[in-house]
Amino acid sequence: MSPRTRAWLEMHVCVVLWGFTAILGKLITLQALPLVWWRMTFVTAALLFVRPFWRGVASLSTRSIAILAGTGVLLALHWVTFYAAVKLANASVAATCIALTPVAIAFIDPWVGRRPFDFRELWFGLAVLPGVVLVVGGTPTEMQAGILVGVASALFVALVSCLNKRFAAGASALGVTGIEMAAGVVFLPLCVPLGAALLLSSEPLFVLPAAHDIGLLAALAFGCTLLPFALSLVALRELSAFDSALATNLEPVYTILLAIPIFGEQLELGVRFYAGAAIVLAVVFMHPFLGRSGLAAKSRQLAR
Repeated sequence: MSPRTRAWLEMHVCVVLWGFTAILGKLITLQALPLVWWRMTFVTAALLFVRPFWRGVASLSTRSIAILAGTGVLLALHWVTFYAAVKLANASVAATCIALTPVAIAFIDPWVGRRPFDFRELWFGLAVLPGVVLVVGGTPTEMQAGILVGVASALFVALVSCLNKRFAAGASALGVTGIEMAAGVVFLPLCVPLGAALLLSSEPLFVLPAAHDIGLLAALAFGCTLLPFALSLVALRELSAFDSALATNLEPVYTILLAIPIFGEQLELGVRFYAGAAIVLAVVFMHPFLGRSGLAAKSRQLAR
């Protein structure tokens, strides 16, 4: 097996594992806030015993640590709103909302990265609107609050991606991860007073998970966070950013396909939902090709 083929397999294993994120969130009985706190606590605790994490933190400036901690707060908000969307709707709806992340990045990245806006990205954003309309129309009324929360989750993770792209480039991956996770662990208790109003949850943050939930939380923290994170770093040694983006766009597809046999979610959602999700995913898959064609055009201009 060639190194590139192995890298493709490694990346797709990562994407499948990420696809289980929403599934596990549905199976875990904890509400969104304590679920995310325990997930981040598990990962943070594990990294405290990893020497490369401490070396990575030592190599960062105070300013960088502060920026990464702020990014970690946004990451915590992304996960809380994502799992709230799973609880308010279902895994398929939450995954489809997260598929809007590249659209949000297209508009946020020029601002965060201080680069000119590409008007092709405006058309890319407009192209998903018919799909979004169908998704909303194909979702039962009692689940539509989950769509709003899911879109907020997509905006948060878009901000996280753009900030990491600008401020975490070249830094230790484990150091960045540990700081962001630890920031979420410290920040989330501050959200408890707002939990009931914003997330429809009155469950305390520090509730002790049941034995059933502890196993699922461990699978979420290590199997869907640390393991794919490390594996993706290995795969990226052989894959381009375009290859990675194309593979990662499969995550909502895997989540929807997993949710059908596990939860029977096809019985909860209408044909319009799946038609809309197909449009959104088709546009998202086109985006990496759009970016690659733009880079190719710039290369041709430089060659001249």
